[in-house]
Amino acid sequence: MRRLVLAGVVLAALLVPASSASAALTGEWARFNQCPDNNSEVDLCVYAETTSGLFTLGKKSVPLKNKVILQGGAIEGVNEEPFGPLTFVGARNGETLSKSPQPVPGGLLGVTAPTWWPQVLRDLFNETINNGFTGVNATVELAAPASAINLNLANTVTQSGIALELPVKVKLDNPFLGSNCYIGSNSNPIRLKLTTGTTSPPPPNTPISGSAGTLEGREEFRIIVAKNNKLVDNSFAAPGANGCGGILFSWAVDPFVNSIVGVPSPAGTNTAILEGTTYLGEASYVRTLR
Repeated sequence: MRRLVLAGVVLAALLVPASSASAALTGEWARFNQCPDNNSEVDLCVYAETTSGLFTLGKKSVPLKNKVILQGGAIEGVNEEPFGPLTFVGARNGETLSKSPQPVPGGLLGVTAPTWWPQVLRDLFNETINNGFTGVNATVELAAPASAINLNLANTVTQSGIALELPVKVKLDNPFLGSNCYIGSNSNPIRLKLTTGTTSPPPPNTPISGSAGTLEGREEFRIIVAKNNKLVDNSFAAPGANGCGGILFSWAVDPFVNSIVGVPSPAGTNTAILEGTTYLGEASYVRTLR
């Protein structure tokens, strides 16, 4: 009997901390469930949702139809600027930037296989198209660790300078293109330098303006919300495709994708517009809710 009671005490001791440590946040705080507040240096929980916008590379423009989430935490006080460049810390579950596929208008519809391709590759492409697999999805992914993300709240509010810097790559999904077709890579990413101010792109692009949105405080100002913000960049370059068609055929399919999309494309020919809402939460308070 004594052993049974002792076993029950030990089991309770093991279960209770695990349950409280994994308690989900609720209400306004639920957005910060993946905040890395278990890192004692994290000052802010970050949750930014992009609900609309546009991503243009070369000749292809993709409207953002599906919500994209950037989440994690930030450490203040870098270079003695409390709201200047912040050290970004990735989300608890590793999903710092959500992989949200966006349908590419037109896909591969109406595209024919190049005549210089080997016959076997042309047959494979034509068979894929004939079976109705013309749709292409584009997914923006991080091309570096979360620590490579640069966030500057001062620039965001004053609408000047770089508000958010993201190294990304774009995955193209289609049965013919394979599972590893990218524009950009970890070693050669697309470097977005987004601003809430006005861009200064090289020609032929013309300046476009962003917005810091409308600020409001919630939960006794422990949460700051920037509603309807707009981050823009049309000054970045985009590298060519890689890995399309798999190991056997990337030598042929990569140039094919480049010709359709219009990459590599120099600075002044690409555009990113991200519109949505950003939530910043007090990390120290989040710790008390866990």
